[in-house]
Amino acid sequence: MTNFDLIPDRRKNINPGKWTLYPKDTLPLWIADMDFSAPKPVLDALRKRLEHGVLGYEAPGRVLKTTVSERMERLYGWKVQPDAVVAVPGVANGFTLAARVFCSPKKGIAFQTPVYNEFHEIKEHAGIPQMDIPFVKNVRKNILHYEIDWDLFERRIKKAGVFLLCSPHNPLGIVFSRRDLTRMAEICLRHKVLIVSDEIHSELLLDGGKFTPLAKISREVEKHVITLIAPSKTFNIPGLFCGFAVIPNKDLREPFVHEAERLQTYVSSLSLHAAQAAFSGRCDGWLEELLRYLTANRDFLVDYVTRNMPNVRTTIPAATFLGWLDFTQTEIDGSPFEFFKQKAKVALSEGKIFGREGRGHARINFGTSRAVLAEALERMRKAIESL
Repeated sequence: MTNFDLIPDRRKNINPGKWTLYPKDTLPLWIADMDFSAPKPVLDALRKRLEHGVLGYEAPGRVLKTTVSERMERLYGWKVQPDAVVAVPGVANGFTLAARVFCSPKKGIAFQTPVYNEFHEIKEHAGIPQMDIPFVKNVRKNILHYEIDWDLFERRIKKAGVFLLCSPHNPLGIVFSRRDLTRMAEICLRHKVLIVSDEIHSELLLDGGKFTPLAKISREVEKHVITLIAPSKTFNIPGLFCGFAVIPNKDLREPFVHEAERLQTYVSSLSLHAAQAAFSGRCDGWLEELLRYLTANRDFLVDYVTRNMPNVRTTIPAATFLGWLDFTQTEIDGSPFEFFKQKAKVALSEGKIFGREGRGHARINFGTSRAVLAEALERMRKAIESL
């Protein structure tokens, strides 16, 4: 059994990071990495390479690609050939590469907002236009629900070269139904829009939920999808920068690989060994324990907010370790991020970096010990009450 209540001291890190960017009296619940040690098989694989002593160049081989493809079949019944797997130094690198290859100054990138802040940076990195497709926000009591405006979705998609889907969604925690995935795919195919599906959180399902990769909807849909996955969020190794693009369609894969090679987007040898261990199945017991802990943390967060912060609204994320809080009904003047950083000594993620719909909101990372989460929420409650 893993004791997730015990977390390593990350303040000893000499480089700026989650626990060292802000002053020591500030609790960090911002950047999307967890405070838990990676599973033992991953750490053992890294130790083995270090003990070998030679840290030379390595490329992703057949064994690793087969491991990735076999995991897709084992988890989802999705059969993909190892040749369809392309290693990339992270999912953000993958969707930026796809935008550079398949978008143009006339046909840019579209995505649903509010959404992961790195999505909003693609337009600069690739020199293309951006089309936001805002979700419809509904509130029941103080619980937030977000839905798709299908008329708006189709109007905006017509102008895009690529639809970038965040599934499960960051920061809203949505696990899209097969019905909604099918409808999004059908609209994109009808307007000849390529789909890039960021599925980095696909294994972080709370409440024992189920996930469907978009490309698994049908073989016809699969031809028009680039799927991006990584062990980084699931097994808490994001600093190793390793991900995979799963591209069954050779006509999409070849130009993607060509651009990756042109830009020399290599993955480190240590990252490849860590990914092999993470996706091998040897860490799945650890993952089951983690998901139970994250689900309990999610429930604690929602219960605390609804009981103690009556004017704050919250999502009930079905996946990820990220919550989304709406402070627009409180007396906080200006940015909640700045307010809590100064008045509560709690660092959240600034809501407006996820899109204009995020103003007055903040993202909270509950991938930490229960004690840290409880202390942060208590500080936030007191800061709000001080108003």
